[in-house]
This record gives sequence, C-alpha cells and structure tokens, in this order.
Amino acid sequence: MTEVSEQTTAVREATAKKTVRFEIQRQDTPDSKPYWESFEIDYRPNMNVISALMEIRRNPVNAEGKKTTPVNWDMNCLEEVCGACSMVINGRPRQSCTALIDQLTQPIRLEPMRTFPVVRDLIVDREFMFDSLKRVKAWIPIDGTYDLGDGPRMPERKRQWAYELSKCMTCGVCLEACPNVNDKTNFIGPALISQVRLFNSHPTGAMNRDERLETLMADGGIGECGNSQNCVVACPKGIPLTTSIAAMNRATTVQMFKNFFGSDHMVD
Repeated sequence: MTEVSEQTTAVREATAKKTVRFEIQRQDTPDSKPYWESFEIDYRPNMNVISALMEIRRNPVNAEGKKTTPVNWDMNCLEEVCGACSMVINGRPRQSCTALIDQLTQPIRLEPMRTFPVVRDLIVDREFMFDSLKRVKAWIPIDGTYDLGDGPRMPERKRQWAYELSKCMTCGVCLEACPNVNDKTNFIGPALISQVRLFNSHPTGAMNRDERLETLMADGGIGECGNSQNCVVACPKGIPLTTSIAAMNRATTVQMFKNFFGSDHMVD
C-alpha cells in the first residue's frame, strides 16, 4: 500500500468515527405542543443541515435508538435563492442549505421560525408575507396585450442599488429576527418596506407610488418599526434593509404633507 492510499484510508476511518448530534424541536400538528427530539448521524465532509436532515429522513431513528417519524422541513432550490428552507439554527434564523455542519457548534439545535404559524416540525406557513406583498402592490403594472415598445431606462447608479433590493427571496428571516413582528402586532416587516422602495423606484412602478406609501402609513406599516436593526444583520442576501426603512420614513413623511396640503403633484 502506497503512502497516499494509507493517508486516504486513515482519513476515511477518522471520518467514519465522527458523528453529528442534532436537537430538533418538533410539532406534530399546528395546534399540538412542541417537543424536542435528539438524533445522531454519521459525519461526512462538506455536509450541510439539509443533507443531515435527509439522512435522518432515510433512517428516522432517534439518539435513543427508537424508531420515530421522519422530520418534516421545507426546501426547494438548495442554492439560497427560494427562501423555503429557512429555520432557526443554534438560535439564529437562517437558510439551512448554506448552514455547513463544520461551522456549527454541536449539538446543533433546529427550530421552526415562530414568527409564522407552524405547520409541522420545521415547516412554517409564510402566507402572511405573500399577502403583504399584495397589500403593497409589489409588482410593475404593465399591459402585455400589445407592444408597448422599449421600456423607460433607469440611470445606472439607481439600477445598481435597486438590483440589490431585488435579491429579496421572501424567506422570512428578517421577520423572525425583528422583535416588532409578533402576535401582538400586524407589522408587515422590513422585507416588505424594502420592496415598496424597490417598486417605487421603477419608472413604471412609480405610477402606484402614492398607493404603496399610503399602505406603509396605515396600521401595521412603517410606524411599527422600532429600528432594532436586527433585520439587516440577519438578511442572508445582505440587503440594506435599514437604508430602505430610512428612505421610506422620509417618503411617507413627504406623502403625509402632500396629503395634508392637497397636492396632486408627484414628489420625489
């Protein structure tokens, strides 16, 4: 046996002896009480939380050696684009597809995001966020029934920061991190405020600018923000959420004066 093959064998043996321990908060139904269950799986290099959950699903036996039900979680793209696999990992809301086992402290604690209703185990219902997108009209109203020609051009500098805002994947992590999003308020959260800034900055989207700002000025809007700044720290895409909140604070203040004085002119 060569020296290289001996080293490879040694690495494999060392890896085979390593295990990863999980503490997972489970919930069988939306109305049942949550409980904790421990799991232990064999370690493999370059594992992430999703691949570990797949191992548990293939062999749903807990750390006590008892057969149990497979853990339920949500996922889709596995590339930190869809936002579906959001959960709380070791006390921090984040995407589980980019949470590498080698970078996490064991036992690894997995919990659902409690800002949203729990469906089962780590799966939550993010319908609240999607309903809020409808409230703020987070789309560009373009009639596609006939050729409108070339669309309006945005200045490059404006397009660049607008692109950063467009990276939002409605994952809900910023809402989970925000202390003002809870069952005692109907605050729409930082992601939606940033989306208002994004669509109001678009030359065509600006047609609904006042309507979006009126939504932010209503109950559950920007007035509920406590400026804790947890959102910008937690955002997996690094979106400048606090900058958007500041910009929309200014825009809604201008809109308030505009409403008071009865001006029907657009104010930039």
